[in-house]
Amino acid sequence: MHKKANIIFFTLGLLILIGVYLVFRYSGDSYMNMNTVSTDVEISSGELISSFIVDEDAANLMYRGKIIEVEGIIKDITFLNNRNTIFLYGKNKYSSVICDMYPNQEGEIKDLKKGQKIKIKGVCKGFLKDAILLNCMLINTTINE
Repeated sequence: MHKKANIIFFTLGLLILIGVYLVFRYSGDSYMNMNTVSTDVEISSGELISSFIVDEDAANLMYRGKIIEVEGIIKDITFLNNRNTIFLYGKNKYSSVICDMYPNQEGEIKDLKKGQKIKIKGVCKGFLKDAILLNCMLINTTINE
């Protein structure tokens, strides 16, 4: 009986260690400081959405997990559940770029207006009807047209 309990505790401990490793391994980019990482891709919000709609697999290879700067026009801004989110227009009315902003960006976000052209930097996480960017920060809010 004692041997059986040791095997169970060892197995549980191993599973916990594997779980902790996976959490840290695949959520590491959730703590990136956008001020210190270099940009992999610069693109407009319309082009980003179009590339996912045309060929999602190719777009995932090109953008997913990469640091991208997206320039676009603000469709909406929300401040829900302690999350600050900016939505940028795509080329069609059904899709947008969802930019989940760093909490320290709240002051800058409150000064933005719908229809304003801006540039945002963040980690592209993929596409689910909308392109998703996490850990975003404003790069430029005074873009000339």
